[in-house]
Amino acid sequence: MAARKKAGARKASAKKGARKKKAAASRKKAAPRKKAAAKKANTKKAGRKKSARKKAGRKKAGRKKAGRKKQAAKKTSRGKPRVKDSKTVGLIVDAAQGIKKDILRTRKPDLEFPIRSLGNVSYSEKKGYFEIGKQTKTRTLTVNTVRGFAQTLRLMGLSKDLIEANDFATKRDAYYQSKNWESAKFDDQSESDTVMDDIEAMFSMQGVSREELRYVPDEHGGAVAGRLTVIDPDLETGRVERIDCTRFGSGAYSIPSTVEHLSFETDAKFILAIETGGIFQRLQSHKFWQRANCILVSLAGVPTRSTRRFIRKLSDECNLAVFAFVDCDPYGFSNIYRTLKVGSGNAAHISQFFSVPQTRYLGVTPQDIIDYELPTHPLLDVDIKRAKDALKNDPFFKAHKPWKKAIEQLVSMGVRAEQQSLAMWGLNYVIDEYLPAKLKRVKDFLP
Repeated sequence: MAARKKAGARKASAKKGARKKKAAASRKKAAPRKKAAAKKANTKKAGRKKSARKKAGRKKAGRKKAGRKKQAAKKTSRGKPRVKDSKTVGLIVDAAQGIKKDILRTRKPDLEFPIRSLGNVSYSEKKGYFEIGKQTKTRTLTVNTVRGFAQTLRLMGLSKDLIEANDFATKRDAYYQSKNWESAKFDDQSESDTVMDDIEAMFSMQGVSREELRYVPDEHGGAVAGRLTVIDPDLETGRVERIDCTRFGSGAYSIPSTVEHLSFETDAKFILAIETGGIFQRLQSHKFWQRANCILVSLAGVPTRSTRRFIRKLSDECNLAVFAFVDCDPYGFSNIYRTLKVGSGNAAHISQFFSVPQTRYLGVTPQDIIDYELPTHPLLDVDIKRAKDALKNDPFFKAHKPWKKAIEQLVSMGVRAEQQSLAMWGLNYVIDEYLPAKLKRVKDFLP
């Protein structure tokens, strides 16, 4: 019986071994098939991932293309590197070295300045602004002129220091700085202002403005509202601020005293320069800039240097038309509009920087007084004198017959009208009727 049990155990063990061998052979046979199936599954998975990546790539490319199209509709101006700073410093150094050479050669050094007067001014129809003539005055170093000569050089040296320190000074700052210059100090600001104006005139002949000499006006510019983003890098940190001029609520962006460092983004069609704060506030509060797709700029009377430079820079860099909306009187024509467009006679040396020759006169015109039956005020003697002087002596009005006709018409009517007189027909008449009608006839605007 023990033998039978032993034989049975051997037989069971043999069967178990056979099953193991068979299972191992089966696994060996199935392994290539599993490997192939896994490879096939991985290939499919990789294909799906690749397809998903391609699809995502196409979507991303589509979004980028759409973004580029959207950006293309926006006019963008990017600030150029400030290479002019090194040019300005170079011009100051060259002038100083020239004086030093003359002194070392025992020659009397001198500085030459253009004469700033209406008699030395001409109107260039081609360029569209007043130009300074060729008449000059010379300041020679002598015993009698040594103080003024020294003051001129000290102001030039201060300008160099300001540029190299990336700083600025107002006229008043410069006057008080001179108190450290011992016998070269200025006794009164009118003295320092005159010398500074001469320096500006001298360097303007080489394409450099007073702001680039780092002397800035004491006053700020006008207000701005509408479809414009101002890109303003911080003077100290370099951090760029993007200022959206549509997001000031009932307020507006204030133009800084110097604007050379600014750049712009806009999809507006034109700039509307407005004389009075009342009309500007009405157009801003009712978002006329949204309806007309424009940028509103308040001139606040005769525009400051920074306001004119801001409009000129914005118009040039973003290729925008400029329309002026001012009162219908000789002062509005010859002091406000003419100064904005072509400059002024006693500061023709800076017209190349500050005039806006592409400006056109939207209104109010003498014919508007008739067509819109506007309430008027009688012309004063000073108004009539200013009008006749413009017709007789002003190179700009003499060059444009439509303006000659308009001024003569106003004088013959003997009246003047303010832009706010349109409120006679309703507070928002200027928004709903007058401006939309005018903007349909841009070709009829005065030059």
